[in-house]
Amino acid sequence: MPLTQNEIRQQITDKLIAALENNVMPWRRPWSRSENTGRPANVTSKRPYSGINPLLLELDSMKKGFHSRWWATFQQWKELGCCVMKRPDSVQQGQWGTAVVLFRPIEKKTIDAKTGDEKDDKFLLMRTFTVFNADQVQGAERFQVTEEPCGQRQPDFEPAEELMRATGADIRHGGDQAFYSVAGDFIILPNKQRFVTPGCYYESAFHELGHWSEPRLDFDRKANGYAMGELVAEMTACYLASELDIPNGESLENHAAYLKSWLEGMRGDASFIFRASTMAAKTTDFLLGFVRESNTEAEGIREEPVLVAG
Repeated sequence: MPLTQNEIRQQITDKLIAALENNVMPWRRPWSRSENTGRPANVTSKRPYSGINPLLLELDSMKKGFHSRWWATFQQWKELGCCVMKRPDSVQQGQWGTAVVLFRPIEKKTIDAKTGDEKDDKFLLMRTFTVFNADQVQGAERFQVTEEPCGQRQPDFEPAEELMRATGADIRHGGDQAFYSVAGDFIILPNKQRFVTPGCYYESAFHELGHWSEPRLDFDRKANGYAMGELVAEMTACYLASELDIPNGESLENHAAYLKSWLEGMRGDASFIFRASTMAAKTTDFLLGFVRESNTEAEGIREEPVLVAG
């Protein structure tokens, strides 16, 4: 029998809880990027996957040693003239591909309990499907990552500066704290030279821009809770760093307190990580929209934070 909506959601949550308990954050990568790396994207549409899917794809990439950002279904690779490699004997059956989810719009007629009138009811149904990374595919060399000699390529921080300018956010420097003031609608950051690496500076700036985006995207801090707000900002910062080729530089120890609250949120509510990841993708695209055309949606199917109980 196919899994119910709640079973799909719980399986995904359990998988991410196990990763976090082992100090693995699937949205965080501490190394430099290349043209075939970044947020996981569909090779046919060239659109980044959204919602929970970037976490699932990054987690499998870490586990299996994939480097490419490009994914597609078996049929999509075939249509490109490529061939998914045979499952190695060391990989269990059913584990060679990576399961991701999408939400399909469903319509049905229901009866209003009060009036007895027939009405159209619309909701989104969650389903899983399987994709494969370019590193698992023969003939997909153009979508794979070519390693560069160590030290040859240095990060270019100008795209990050461009985004910060383009938002028009009031960013002030000084002191020893980084925060976004809701009342004043401004961001405070320590001076850049106080950060261990430039990557840490931009990551902190992106984190606070995530908070700056909250009132602009109608994200209610009080209703969603502090832990979720911090997780959305953390994921947004890492997604932006990935898109703009800024290496993540902050150590996991700095997130110990947050990590505990995220785990508590996920254990208490299987929809917690779904809502957070969807909002992080929305926030990332909102901020990237200041410097480039937004192009999120995987497989041409829009993903939404609505989860239907099965």
